[in-house]
Amino acid sequence: MFDHLFMQTLILLLSLVTLVWSADKFVFGASSLARNFGISPMIIGLTIVAMGSSAPEMMIAATASLDGNPDIAVGNAIGSNITNIALVLGLTALFHPLSVSSSTIKREIPLILLITAIATYMLANNNFSFNEGLILIIGFVSYLAILLFVTLRRAKQNPIDDKMVLEAEKEVPDAVSKPRSFFWLIFGMILLPLSASFLVSSSVFIAKDFGISDLVISLTVIAVGTSLPELAASIMSIIKKEDDLALGNIIGSNIFNILAVLSLAGLISPGDIDQDAAARDAPYMLATTFLLFILCFSRSGKFRITRAKGLLLLAVFIGYQILLFSQLKA
Repeated sequence: MFDHLFMQTLILLLSLVTLVWSADKFVFGASSLARNFGISPMIIGLTIVAMGSSAPEMMIAATASLDGNPDIAVGNAIGSNITNIALVLGLTALFHPLSVSSSTIKREIPLILLITAIATYMLANNNFSFNEGLILIIGFVSYLAILLFVTLRRAKQNPIDDKMVLEAEKEVPDAVSKPRSFFWLIFGMILLPLSASFLVSSSVFIAKDFGISDLVISLTVIAVGTSLPELAASIMSIIKKEDDLALGNIIGSNIFNILAVLSLAGLISPGDIDQDAAARDAPYMLATTFLLFILCFSRSGKFRITRAKGLLLLAVFIGYQILLFSQLKA
C-alpha cells in the first residue's frame, strides 16, 4: 500500500511539472504562430501570454469536472487566487517592494474585488449552476474584448505609455517558423490534457488515502503547484525591474481563474459543491482580495507594496494553511 501511495505521489509531482511545462510550450507555439500571421505583439501579450499562466488551472478544472470531481475545479480556482495574492505576491514583495504606476492595474484591482465578490455570492448556497458558469464565461469574453478595445483605441490616439502593457508586449516570445510553431502548439494541446488527467486521478487517490477531501488537496498541493508559474514570472519581472508586470500577472491570473477556470465547473459539472468551499474558502478568497485592495490604495496616494505588506500577505497564507489542516484534525 505504501509503494502504491509513493507511486501516486510521484505521478502527481511529475504530472504537475509536465502540466506547467506543456502550458509554457503551448503558449510559445500559439504566440509564435500568431506573430507569423501578423498579429500585434501587444495583442498577443494581453491575451495568449496573459492566459498562459492560467492554462494549467483551466485544464485541471476541465478534466476534474469531466471526471465528476467539480470540487477539485472549484478548489483549484479558489486556492490559486489565495496563493497568488498571499504567497506569490507576499514573497515577491519581500524580495523587492513593488512600485506600480500602470493605469490598467489600478482599474483592475477594483475589478478583481468585484468579480471575487460575485463568485463568492454564487457559491454561497453550496451549489454552482450552469447559468452561473455561463455568466462567468461571458464575463471573461467581455473582459478580454473591452481590454483589447480600450488598449487599441488608446494606441491609435497616442503612443502606449502604460507600463504594464509595454512590459507585457516585451514578454511575447520571438516568432519561429510556422512548422515549429505548429509543432509546439499541437504538442502542448496533447500533453496538457494528458498531464492534467494523471494529476487529477493521483490527487483523488492521495486524498482518499489520507482521508481528506478532494477540495482540500486542490486548495493546497494543486493550487500551490499551479501557481508556481506566477511566482517565477513575478520574480523574473522584478529582476528586470518590471514591477507593473509582476503585479499585473497576478491580478490578470486571478481574473482568469474566476472567469475562465471557475466557470468550467458550472458549465461542465453543475450541481452541489463541498459546503466548506462556500462557507470557508470563498469568503477567505474574498477577504484576501479585499486586503490586497486596501494595501494597494494607501492614504499617501502611492501605489506600492512594501516588504511589511508582503510579510502581512505571507501571514495570511500561513494562517489559511493552519485553518485548513486544523479543521482536518478536528
